Amino acid sequence: MAGFRITGSGRYLPGRPYTNQDLGRIMDTSDEWVRQRTGIEQRHFCPEGQGASDLALEAAKLALADAGRQPADLDYILFNTMTPDHFFPGSGPLLGAALGCPGVPALDLRMQCAAMLFSLQVADGLFRSGAASTILIIGAEAQAGFMPWTNWAALEPGGPKPSVEEYERATRHRGYAVIFGDGAGALLLERTDEGPGLLSLDLHSDGRYLDQLYIPAGYRKRPYVSGEIVAREEHLPQMLGREVFKHAVTKLPTSVRKACSDAGVTLDQIDWFIAHQANDRINETIRERSGVPAEKVPSNIARYGNTSTATIPILVDEMRRDGRLKAGQLVCVLALGAGLNWGAAVLRI
Repeated sequence: MAGFRITGSGRYLPGRPYTNQDLGRIMDTSDEWVRQRTGIEQRHFCPEGQGASDLALEAAKLALADAGRQPADLDYILFNTMTPDHFFPGSGPLLGAALGCPGVPALDLRMQCAAMLFSLQVADGLFRSGAASTILIIGAEAQAGFMPWTNWAALEPGGPKPSVEEYERATRHRGYAVIFGDGAGALLLERTDEGPGLLSLDLHSDGRYLDQLYIPAGYRKRPYVSGEIVAREEHLPQMLGREVFKHAVTKLPTSVRKACSDAGVTLDQIDWFIAHQANDRINETIRERSGVPAEKVPSNIARYGNTSTATIPILVDEMRRDGRLKAGQLVCVLALGAGLNWGAAVLRI
């Protein structure tokens, strides 16, 4: 029976880290306020003109080098992002062209923060059907574009002070603005005839909760971009943080238990619970409700913030490179994102 191994990984974070103190220059916030609510200390933002496919390119190069592979070895690209370079086409083909492997099938998955779970299922299906032997999975986000300010110079030490209007606008959106950051993570998966790979999945989507985390603007509007839409700030994320928190801490423990049961393993047998890095308070509550020891739930959100689709591959890359993640270990991956989309997967690495 076909399985797969992670043979390479890579991560890329653009530019310098922006600290909570930096954000405090353009909105009413503080390091203490952000840390207490999210666990985040800093995050990265890509510069003007750089998009998700640019970040993905750097991470992909590292993953291929780690595996000793070339772009020509790829059979498929699965590109996860909620901030594509363009409304269309997707960013996957752009990455393939930049890597130097045009013609390789490239599928964009728009499952937001839970996309890695869906990509694992798609990859597993491609391996089992014989359609692919080597698959590159990317998570990449360029979320600087929906930050609620335009005066980036105000974030720099000694920079110009924002106007009253700029400060008020950024403060009004600080609930999401302090959370998100930019970055990319890449995993190279290779088919094996037997052994490790995906043991179980528990996946869900429910559009009834659209308005709890979404961007209102879109093709329902005619035109889909207008001065009125921008004036009403419908192009910016809208988030009901408390509601999203409730969904995550109730749905994800259930998904974790179901995925473990379907895989025929107990929670105690799992070596690592690799959770989407959305919010440290969310992950700590999930951990407590699941009865999992803290040392089995790694976190890097303090350094990167929520890089959405990129959080899981970035964390996996860190753990592979520092030796924590080893061949043969059991891993449970879990995530919830806009849609709502959520679930858990159990893998043998």
